[in-house]
Amino acid sequence: MLNGTGEVFRPKPISAIRVTTSKDSNDSNKLWPKCLDPKRFPHIITYRQWPRLSFPATLDDLMNVVIEEILSHGIEIAPTEGPAIEISGVLLQLTNPRARLSRTETRGKPYSCLGELCWYLAKSDDLGFIEYYLPRYEKRADGRKLPGAYGPRLFESDGTKQVDEIVDTLKKKRCSRQAVIQLFDAHDLVTRQKDVPCTCTLQFMIRSDQLILIVYMRSNDAFLGLPHDIFCFTMLQEIVAHALEVEVGVYKHALGSLHLYQSDVESAKEFLTEGFQSTKPIMPAMPLGDPWPNVAALLAAEDDLRNNRAYDSGSVELPPTGATLSACFKFFAAKKNRDVAAIKALRREMSSDTYLPFIDKMLN
Repeated sequence: MLNGTGEVFRPKPISAIRVTTSKDSNDSNKLWPKCLDPKRFPHIITYRQWPRLSFPATLDDLMNVVIEEILSHGIEIAPTEGPAIEISGVLLQLTNPRARLSRTETRGKPYSCLGELCWYLAKSDDLGFIEYYLPRYEKRADGRKLPGAYGPRLFESDGTKQVDEIVDTLKKKRCSRQAVIQLFDAHDLVTRQKDVPCTCTLQFMIRSDQLILIVYMRSNDAFLGLPHDIFCFTMLQEIVAHALEVEVGVYKHALGSLHLYQSDVESAKEFLTEGFQSTKPIMPAMPLGDPWPNVAALLAAEDDLRNNRAYDSGSVELPPTGATLSACFKFFAAKKNRDVAAIKALRREMSSDTYLPFIDKMLN
């Protein structure tokens, strides 16, 4: 189990845990809250009793430990999409949500991550939009639509604008525990569609003037899905934090099933052989102030570039961070067109070092 500041916890079976009592140690009460007296509740395991393995909490660090855990301790399962290896009841934590980009050769995919984020923000369920970045979505579509798409559910679920509602809730009551967005709902239990949301809830909490986001997913593919999900949800966390005028806090990612498909095992092993990647550069912070005008401008730029329309950067006012993100879409379009000259020209114009390793990989 993964928890804490990017830490691994593997609790022993309850029957094997030796419970410390006052007879064993004068400091035993420090291990337990007053309401959990070990003499009264010997079957409850506390955080401090679980063995830990610490490591720096960036996306690649999480990916390394997750894949090692699955390969070492996972059990074989046979879900609909093919045989897999699974660990269950997992909690991940990213202490700096801006450390959301993989820097590896195998999983460094900033363009498809940004494309999926814009698909959410555009409130779209259109297959044509997302398959431009992630062709594998075609397998889950119902015609040209994806009924489980997150965008409509986040922003316009049966007439409820969930993101707006949680922002309003936290503006009125900063300590609220009701700022929860629901993606998987009762209808998904009875429908027989191929595209069912893997994400159940997103809970936003303000603590110590920082916005914490806790996501619960019923199921998550550790190799293909996890890096995209963490990227998109931490970006949404930062957008909401700016709407609330608070700092970005930790990101917590809870999972019922965290699995690795057998078809991806060799690629996952290749990922591990790359070793731990540099934690820098971390994605720059979004500009201060109301984030939604910048989001709208970014979506307009993305739409033009994806649809091969002439994009006039002067006609869309973007802050430096947004301009850098829109440049990523230019790179992706040039890559799809195999236009090496355009990629080289765009690289010379890139103002941020954050994306240079990905651009150089594209050129190589």
